[in-house]
Amino acid sequence: MKSHTEYLTFNLPARMAFQNITPTIEEIVRKSGVREGLVLVNAMHITASVFINDDEPGLHEDYKTWLEGLAPFDASPQRYAHNRTGEDNADAHMKRQVMGREVVVAITNGQLDFGPWEQIFYGEFDGRRPKRVLVKVIGE
Repeated sequence: MKSHTEYLTFNLPARMAFQNITPTIEEIVRKSGVREGLVLVNAMHITASVFINDDEPGLHEDYKTWLEGLAPFDASPQRYAHNRTGEDNADAHMKRQVMGREVVVAITNGQLDFGPWEQIFYGEFDGRRPKRVLVKVIGE
């Protein structure tokens, strides 16, 4: 069995943003030489996410509005106990929990085996600093 690992670094300027990383993951799968297997794409920070959905700007704006309604940004320690530690990102931890940590996608005939409209996204909820994403390809 083959195995290939790469680390991606993102430094998005906005506090909350989504970036389509599908072309990058496709290139890593191609480089790996794996024709049949799996790829794991994993956000390695507790205020960032990796998820699969449609690459439609209106949907992304809906996500931002929905997430902000669930866990509004509020740097004050009154709303969130976590912010009493000197942090200001309790909302980002909660948004990540909702959107998820990682995705696993099947590789068939050397290609990501997606359903219609599926794409892989990096989700940022406490931006403006570098964060890593692990990409691990395994298979034959």
